[in-house]
Amino acid sequence: MNSLPLKLALLAGLGLTCAGALYAPPAAAQVSIGVGIGIAPPAPRFERVPPPRVGYVWAPGYWRWDGHRHVWAGGYWVRARPGYHYRPAYWVHGRGGWRFHQGYWGR
Repeated sequence: MNSLPLKLALLAGLGLTCAGALYAPPAAAQVSIGVGIGIAPPAPRFERVPPPRVGYVWAPGYWRWDGHRHVWAGGYWVRARPGYHYRPAYWVHGRGGWRFHQGYWGR
């Protein structure tokens, strides 16, 4: 009996097993860390929204906290996701101060 096909089959099976064990699909979960700050963000700046682009959604600008002060982050185009609606970034005032919530896609 020829043992070469048996060895190749075992080697292929071992290779597929190792590949399956090592494969890590991209993470679907999101991590969010929030820090409350005591300084309210300034009023939003006026931005002239550019003409629409097919397949994209405009994400308006927002004030971001750089650790010492609020800094304006200008708006930008985000690739559209069919079946989803883009929710822009925003600030919320609560007991711990002001909290920033990053823009996200919602249903």
